[in-house]
Amino acid sequence: MFQSILNLFFPKCCSGCDTILMANESVVCIPCRHNIPLTNHHLLIENEAYKKFYGRIPVEYASAFLYFHKKGIVQKLIHNLKYKGHEDIGIILGHWYSDELKEIILTLNADEIIPVPLHWKKLKKRGYNQVSTFGQTLSEKLNLKYNDGILFRKTYSKTQSKKNLLGRTEGIETIFDVHYTSKDHDKHFIIIDDVITTGATLEAAARALLKIPGAKISIICMAMAQS
Repeated sequence: MFQSILNLFFPKCCSGCDTILMANESVVCIPCRHNIPLTNHHLLIENEAYKKFYGRIPVEYASAFLYFHKKGIVQKLIHNLKYKGHEDIGIILGHWYSDELKEIILTLNADEIIPVPLHWKKLKKRGYNQVSTFGQTLSEKLNLKYNDGILFRKTYSKTQSKKNLLGRTEGIETIFDVHYTSKDHDKHFIIIDDVITTGATLEAAARALLKIPGAKISIICMAMAQS
């Protein structure tokens, strides 16, 4: 009863289009769910995300769940997740994508999910890492350890979305490092992030993790920019 009254005065809105959610909808309305652009990367191992890193770093597998278009549904979702504190978006995307990834994860024999970390100053300012709920949900659904302590960001940088292509890649290869012990040797790490754009940030994160003897790398993201 109280929740119904609360919803009457403070209705929940879709994170993709801002329309008021119906009683049977959560986070994203049904029309947005139907119109959201899926990549279907999980259907093909050598997909466009995988090819993004081919010849740059050795990856076992790479995929993104959605296509990111300017002024599209996915951009709105990522913006609300990243800057508006709507961490429930990460949860629902994690639930949706984990259903498609189950068979692939079994064949990969992966060990841990590693979020691309924020610098501690940015984490303190924002209050959360926008990929945490996505990664934690994948961890729970796919039965993989979530490890946000092994990879860290050494340098503080401005928001990537405000940079041009040169600015996004300049000096990025030195921004990450790892804390590891012999227990981390020979593990298969899945790096997660929000959006694949140039791939430079993920490449730098992968190179840091590949310092660990015997490490293998895969990449899974919420979205991938598509021109």
